[in-house]
Amino acid sequence: MAFEYRTNFNRPLLTLLAIPAMLDLLSGSFCYYTFFKGDLTMSDKKNRVTRRHFLQATSLAAASVTVIPGSAMGFDKAAPSDRFTGALIGCGGRGGGTFNGLGPNVERVAECDVKFASKADNKKLYTDYRWVLERKDIDLIAIATPPGWHAAISIAAMEAGKDVLCEKPMTRYVSEGFEVAEVERRTGQIYQIGTYGRFGADQNIRKLYESGLLKKADSTFVQSGGVKVKQWSGKVKYDITEIPESLDWPMYCGPAPVRAYNANRVGMGHRGYWDYDGGGLGDMLHHKIDKVCYAHARDKTAPVKITPYAPPAHPRATGMWGSCVLDYADGFKIILDSNEWGKSSGEKSKNLDYRSLQKMLSEEEQKKLDALPDLPKLVPFPEAIRTRKQAGGHAEASARVALVYHLANVAFRTGRTLNFDPETLQVVGDDEANRLICQAVRAPWRL
Repeated sequence: MAFEYRTNFNRPLLTLLAIPAMLDLLSGSFCYYTFFKGDLTMSDKKNRVTRRHFLQATSLAAASVTVIPGSAMGFDKAAPSDRFTGALIGCGGRGGGTFNGLGPNVERVAECDVKFASKADNKKLYTDYRWVLERKDIDLIAIATPPGWHAAISIAAMEAGKDVLCEKPMTRYVSEGFEVAEVERRTGQIYQIGTYGRFGADQNIRKLYESGLLKKADSTFVQSGGVKVKQWSGKVKYDITEIPESLDWPMYCGPAPVRAYNANRVGMGHRGYWDYDGGGLGDMLHHKIDKVCYAHARDKTAPVKITPYAPPAHPRATGMWGSCVLDYADGFKIILDSNEWGKSSGEKSKNLDYRSLQKMLSEEEQKKLDALPDLPKLVPFPEAIRTRKQAGGHAEASARVALVYHLANVAFRTGRTLNFDPETLQVVGDDEANRLICQAVRAPWRL
């Protein structure tokens, strides 16, 4: 099964020629010439380049491909080959922070947002991300749209040869995350989820799990509160209002159904509607559990039993819930307590530190563990795009972490315990739940 997030539409010829060899060596700056619909423009008219300077610069560039750090030449700037161009897709409150996560020496050359309908010029500002992805002069994509768009844009960006940093939650539902992971593998592009808890995890714990020596894990992680359940419960009664002229509403809805417009569905309020997000769990839980999921290797497997405690869910709006228990086959448990509705589970975290886990090993097993080499350090996104090594928060691992909140939400929506198969990524014997695992998308976006 594969997702295809594509439609056929005519686009004007867009060819961009970057000429990084045009360096003003005194200022350390360079400029781009851009061909758009046959018109030649200069992105920075202040940096005039004469024919003589151009020939000198291109001769220098042809002489060697060696990367010379700017500091070695007396400049406090990156070498041209260490510079990247990036585009931000989704320019709301999280946009700037997400773009900054791309790292140093990244020039923002394009922004895309459905709220740019009245001012988009398809040169710097866009409303349709597909136009952005056609630009050959863009290396990196930062995605900070509502989650309903995360999978579609991530997939299209990697297929267009771009590396991707995507805000959490990774996707809107389960199957999307693994489709993103498949495209990451196939294209060889770099992908990183926009949360970084795992980079501070205890590598010794991870090493213990990866060794295969710990057959059973009598460990429990309890997330007690902190997931904004009431804050991001969607309103079910509201007034229908006119669509703002600046907003491309059908594009905002994307693969989700086009509902009647109301202001509650845009901005941060999108978190309260299943069409776009997963409530407080979608907003917060990846932050909360990324570290423990990496340390305890939960990003290599999946829960097998999900037990919810919540009132009946609304079909369109996210709502209140009390708790959810997620059991793994090896005995590990993740318990989510909202502390905002009903009774909490009453459980506490246990046996999560390295010393506690060591006690579960025999003396012989401990010797085998000590003889194993240390794990390599996780690679942050700015390093990954330069070395082409897999980023620490890559798509497969992130999709496995996202399973925790996606499966909890499926259990809340169906109102029953789920038995999940980590291999098939299906709920055993539950067609209704599986329709939420892999959801239908609106035409012309298609599955």
